[in-house]
Amino acid sequence: MKRKIGLWIDHRKAIIVFITDEGEKIKKIASGMEKHVRFSSGDASEIGSTEDVRDRQFENHLNAYYDEIIAAVRDADAIHIFGPGEAKGELQKRMEHEGLNIHILAVETADKMTDRQISAKVQEHFLV
Repeated sequence: MKRKIGLWIDHRKAIIVFITDEGEKIKKIASGMEKHVRFSSGDASEIGSTEDVRDRQFENHLNAYYDEIIAAVRDADAIHIFGPGEAKGELQKRMEHEGLNIHILAVETADKMTDRQISAKVQEHFLV
């Protein structure tokens, strides 16, 4: 059974469209990040500057988010990644590091989209 996946992603959410012999399924994964990230710095004087601590917390949070996405798409035969910002490239690098780069067919920039638009784009991509 072939599993083709389309993945729209930004830093706040991922919409994953699975296309299999049985049909289409959509899964949403939220990162839990706010638009403007605010972490409490605690006592940053011992660890480094407040900005460094905030950057580390942001990166750790994104890593957990990307790990959850990678777990969901790990057994795909083909993956098409698209989205508006830097998250798609960051995820691609993580996937390559995990040895999944042979499954990535395309990475492209796309605007914010509705779930139906995402589904239609994935269907169109894999039917061509």
